[in-house]
Amino acid sequence: MSLVNYYDALEVSRNASLEQIKRSYRRLVRLYHPDVNKQTQDDRIKQLNEAYDVLSDLAQRAAYDALLLQELRYAALQELMRRQREEAERRQKEKITWTQGVVGFVKEFKKALRED
Repeated sequence: MSLVNYYDALEVSRNASLEQIKRSYRRLVRLYHPDVNKQTQDDRIKQLNEAYDVLSDLAQRAAYDALLLQELRYAALQELMRRQREEAERRQKEKITWTQGVVGFVKEFKKALRED
């Protein structure tokens, strides 16, 4: 389950002050309010309210930040594992057989003898 990024919802940085969060919340609510914008979805206002409720309370914000950090670490770990798996698959395709290795060695050995 993916955690909703409340900072992105309110269009603020993770180190935003309470005043910045409040300003951004008010600006976005005015922008997306159904009385002003008829095409707005009700879900957007609910998400903004939820984001503001969590980020304006210091205790809830600290708990949310911990969860968000944990999710970001998990995503980074998943990406690292995916890259390592792709690299291992690429290396597996590049491996040569024993016969190819011997033939290549003999060719290089003959080339070295001719150069001397």
